[in-house]
Amino acid sequence: MIVLSVGMPRAGSGWHYNLIHDLMKTTGCVDARDIREKYRLQKILTEVNCNIGVLSARRLGMVALPALLGNTFVIKAHAAPTSASRLLLTLGLLRITYIYRDPRDAMLSAYDFGQRALVKGRPNAFSHISDFEKSVEFMMEYVRIWEKWMNEKNVLVARYEDLLTNYEEESARLVNHLKLDGSRFEVQKVIEQYRPGVSDAQQGLHFYKGKIGRFRDFYNEEKKHALKEMLSPYLSRMGYDV
Repeated sequence: MIVLSVGMPRAGSGWHYNLIHDLMKTTGCVDARDIREKYRLQKILTEVNCNIGVLSARRLGMVALPALLGNTFVIKAHAAPTSASRLLLTLGLLRITYIYRDPRDAMLSAYDFGQRALVKGRPNAFSHISDFEKSVEFMMEYVRIWEKWMNEKNVLVARYEDLLTNYEEESARLVNHLKLDGSRFEVQKVIEQYRPGVSDAQQGLHFYKGKIGRFRDFYNEEKKHALKEMLSPYLSRMGYDV
């Protein structure tokens, strides 16, 4: 079986993926990086978190082979659902989680992250987001992807803000979705390891600068009004104040 951790960029998706990965590791499942090497999937599962990219039939078919051979592993994506992902979900080969964040904070985080990388001389996937207009254009794509995931069945949906402020309940929902025994010591140990505020230095916890509502202090009134106009059809459904 493949556990697919999908997320809006800069929405704690790395944190969510690592939490899921280590929870599943308590069952003895295979590290996706080992799957990538063994089955020569380097062009399909990229980056440190084994990001599959688009959920095309070809890509999912290639990663489904190790699953059909009895391997369980966790991979990551930022993409929209597809007919191929729905088919594998129906067949029981795929289990999916999705995490999102207030898009106004997510777009600000993407902009900051990309520009900091430029200053350091190491541009990343967000470094092309050089101004407000490009930030909005970038984030609207993922808002539309959010809408598609909301229409999917049997997908565990989480909000970044809820994971931060109500970690106990949200981690319990995740454990239940993954069909793990939450009373096991190994599972509880992983949950505590990824609890917000436990360790500022721990790899995989990407939320310490992820202040909720930071966009309100950063953007001027004109830009906040523009965001309200563009995002008002979505924000209330996402659970955020317009």
